[in-house]
Amino acid sequence: MNLVKKVVTWARIKSPWILHFNTGACNACDIEIIAALTPRYDIERFGIQLKGTPRHADVLVCSGPVTKQIEDRLIRIYEQMAEPKFVVAVGTCSCSGGVFKDCYNIKGGIDTTIPVSAYIPGCPASPKAIIDGVIKLLVSLDESKASPKTIKEIPVGGE
Repeated sequence: MNLVKKVVTWARIKSPWILHFNTGACNACDIEIIAALTPRYDIERFGIQLKGTPRHADVLVCSGPVTKQIEDRLIRIYEQMAEPKFVVAVGTCSCSGGVFKDCYNIKGGIDTTIPVSAYIPGCPASPKAIIDGVIKLLVSLDESKASPKTIKEIPVGGE
């Protein structure tokens, strides 16, 4: 790996920019994601910053199951992100479809549409679990020193 790639990888790990996207949730996980961004939990101490456009984001944080109406938009947002890109599924609905699974308008979890790098379970997932999951994703990228691989399961700390 040349020096430029090392610097870019270091910068992405030390200061990831996230984009929050609700794919059809009940808003409980959305509230918890926003709570993680407040000064009480201070996720910015890890260099994590919320961005408003996928072209500037490194990590896509999704909440809710994928609905048939939102599927094309989710794919478009994912494709607009620069490589390497990571997706974090927050909440039970985002991981598997949750209580909405098998409904007429629900495809399932985020992984039915785009590849997911980390799963953070919970209904809703607590801000501590969200921070823990994102940090464990970043640590796993730092330890691998290579191209990112999908993390099947990240155990997260409870509240």
